[in-house]
Amino acid sequence: MLSTAVEKVIPRQPRSSDCEHLLQHRREGKAHTIPGGDLPLHMCDRGRRLRRKERTMVGSFLKSSPFSRSMFGTSLQQASKHMQVLVVLLWISVCCKAAADSVMRTTAETRSHLLYETFLYYNPFLLVAGMLWLWGINLRVFSAFKVNYAKVFDLDGTHLMWKGIWMIALWITLGVLTSMTLYLYLSSHGSSLAASQPVLLYSVIPLMMVLPFDALFVSSRIFFLRTLVRIIFPLQPITFADFFVADILTSMAKVLSDLERAACRMFHGQVATLSWFEPDSTCGSHSIWIPCVLALPYVFRFFQCLRQYSDTRDNTCIFNALKYASSFPVILLSALKYHVTLDLWHGLYRPLWLLSGLINTCFSFYWDIRRDWDLSFFSGLCNPKYSLLRPNLLYHYHSIYYGAIGSNLLLRWAWTYKLSAHLRHNYITVFLMTALEMLRRFQWIFFRVESEWNKISRLSSQTSSKETLKETEMLISPTEYDM
Repeated sequence: MLSTAVEKVIPRQPRSSDCEHLLQHRREGKAHTIPGGDLPLHMCDRGRRLRRKERTMVGSFLKSSPFSRSMFGTSLQQASKHMQVLVVLLWISVCCKAAADSVMRTTAETRSHLLYETFLYYNPFLLVAGMLWLWGINLRVFSAFKVNYAKVFDLDGTHLMWKGIWMIALWITLGVLTSMTLYLYLSSHGSSLAASQPVLLYSVIPLMMVLPFDALFVSSRIFFLRTLVRIIFPLQPITFADFFVADILTSMAKVLSDLERAACRMFHGQVATLSWFEPDSTCGSHSIWIPCVLALPYVFRFFQCLRQYSDTRDNTCIFNALKYASSFPVILLSALKYHVTLDLWHGLYRPLWLLSGLINTCFSFYWDIRRDWDLSFFSGLCNPKYSLLRPNLLYHYHSIYYGAIGSNLLLRWAWTYKLSAHLRHNYITVFLMTALEMLRRFQWIFFRVESEWNKISRLSSQTSSKETLKETEMLISPTEYDM
């Protein structure tokens, strides 16, 4: 009696077996109540809804809990990344410590020669790695400011992102540091195996560039190699990527020159010896090949401008070609120091060298600001009606552009120093000047790509407006049905 009264107040919840019987009865067309009771079908429906809600709540709790699979996987990935960074930093520390100990182990007489030779072999690839790190920063900023650089450079969907660029830069950096440490260690112990380390490095890196296998960013490697071929042989219309990479190579002229010196000593078996130290030797610092290699990127860029003029008949291309041609006197006059008397150098060629450097610096500075960056800075200085910059600025703050203009002028003077073959004995200073030139090029990339992106956006907007106007004219124009 008591249980019956309680059930009237608090209805009994149906068991799963009761609901199964009820569903079976409903399919057979029988009563819609649980056998042996008076619980209707909707009680089973409500029970199923409650159980489904409980399962959903439990699942949501498990997903949001720190013990969920996704959270555990994310934590594991973060821990793995932190471990990788720790291993890289530890490896760099070990290499630096071992290299320093190896240098201190040598005598004072051979230490300067060893450091100079080590610098010659390894500074080119360190600068290449540095340029890749900076290029990754460029791409990261372009992504943050919604600049479609893939469209600017006409890249496909498999192009390298900034993370991939940094990965390549990291591997080159670690490879160079490891090879340099082994070279210093073996040289300090007088081992003949020291000569194998630069040769191995200079063989592996080019080999990885030309591997025909579908690995190691094959599409990006092919794109880069094709661009280099188009730069050397401008037989096709010049694209933005072609002259963009060629401009970067002009900033890496010192790197190319050092690569040639290192390859020369390896070819003549002068690695880990002092036979190259004579200035007039085949691979010495007075070689005629040094100014030739320094001028090579400017020759490529010069012929690109001529090819552009042949295709477009734009007189601007001729002036651009003259800008690159103005670097040839700087390189040539500097190289003459070792082939003329000292009085003739100080009385004639050195003043001409300074004058040619001044002309080239001013010409290049004007072209950077007015043509490459599309800023009306010089027009604004001459006529107050014009703005010093331009209306559409990507980076918002005017101080960024004014700072870039000022630093570009200062860093342009370092360009003259680094192209001077007669200053190569100050290798630390030349290294710093080359690094400053790379920083100038890194800064130049931001505004050059911005200018090109503005042109593409403006052209796309004009095309869209023309199409809209054409569609509107077609809609409002009279037709035969209006007659």
